[in-house]
Parts: sequence; C-alpha cells; structure tokens
Amino acid sequence: VQLQASGGGLVQAGGSLRLSCAASGRTTSSYTLGWFRQAPGKEREFVASISSISSGGTTYYADSVKGRFTISRDNAKNTVYLQMNSLKPEDTAVYYCAAASRITLGYNYWGQGTQVTVSS
Repeated sequence: VQLQASGGGLVQAGGSLRLSCAASGRTTSSYTLGWFRQAPGKEREFVASISSISSGGTTYYADSVKGRFTISRDNAKNTVYLQMNSLKPEDTAVYYCAAASRITLGYNYWGQGTQVTVSS
C-alpha cells in the first residue's frame, strides 16, 4: 500500500484546511486509517483514526483536536480525509497519514507527510 498525503499549507489562526490521503496498491477498505503529526523538536503524536466500515467506522481523536478536527473516509476513492477547523498555531506540524491492516499490530503503512503551518 502506498499513501500520498496532500492538502497542507499556510493558514491563519482560526482558519481551516482539509488534508487528503490517497491510497494505492490495494484497497484499504478493511484497514484502520489514521493521521499523526510531528512538530519541530517533538515526537510524532496521534491525531485521529477511523476504523473500517465493517468495524463500525469508529473514530478516535486526540484530546487536543476534539471538536475541531474530523476524520472521514471514502472507500470508493480509497481516501481518508482530515478536516481541520479553528486551527491554532500549536497545530503547526508535518501531518502523516497511516494505515493498519490489523490495528492490534500497529500502523504498517505510512505516507510521506504534508506540512501544515498556522500563523498567529
């Protein structure tokens, strides 16, 4: 599975961005899909995830983004999205998408990352 993230950019605080992550190589409809981010000088951290539709399409969010970010998936397009609203300067980071064929074993596929910069 190859993952290609896009949609990052520069936005003012309070603005919005929508990240996309297109998968290729095989369908990811049965995979858990997630977004992570890494700010300069910090470790990579979990942002959000969504389970497969057959598992209920359950979503999880980091406390820092709850109520502001929304993860969704379009299995027909083999794509996962991250809608980010009310962006804050502390959301500045490289955002990575990831896919897990079996979430109990962790994420085994990663995208290349897309930069999100939020100015104050």
